[in-house]
Amino acid sequence: MLARGGVIAYPTEGVWGLGCDPLNKRAVERLLALKERPWQKGLIVALANEGVADTLLRTLPQDRKNAIKATWPGPNTWLVPHDDLWPSWVTGESDFIACRLSAYAVVRDLARAAGGAIISTSANPAGQVPAMTAQAVRQYFGRSVDFIMPGRVQGLQKPSVIRHGLTGETLRE
Repeated sequence: MLARGGVIAYPTEGVWGLGCDPLNKRAVERLLALKERPWQKGLIVALANEGVADTLLRTLPQDRKNAIKATWPGPNTWLVPHDDLWPSWVTGESDFIACRLSAYAVVRDLARAAGGAIISTSANPAGQVPAMTAQAVRQYFGRSVDFIMPGRVQGLQKPSVIRHGLTGETLRE
């Protein structure tokens, strides 16, 4: 489904997520339309493993790499410089990309299936409460989502924390 440009819904640590291949512009545009989210805001990518994470963190000072890696795997998203390695339909108008290495095997496996990273944004239209169940995903999106994975959220009860990779500043609790 991901290789064909599909948009899927899947459980994460805290809420249901919407995802697709981040390098497939058409899939990302579909996902953004479903969420009613402007592309300029950018999206979070969940990473498959530490090797992919190391590529994203390579230009950071060692102390910042260490601080980020100390929170992974887990529900922690970090904004790190993307150095033009990621397309604007993922990063938005920012010089940073939001990334995380999930502790939930389902998310890591999906990222691996998508080639190393998958879009990981909450499954809800902009301004609405994130879906906590597959049923809530269906209520929001009906048949517009190509596949809803079986499973449940891990119980965090909220989206991941977002921090700035260069400063450590918390941007979303």
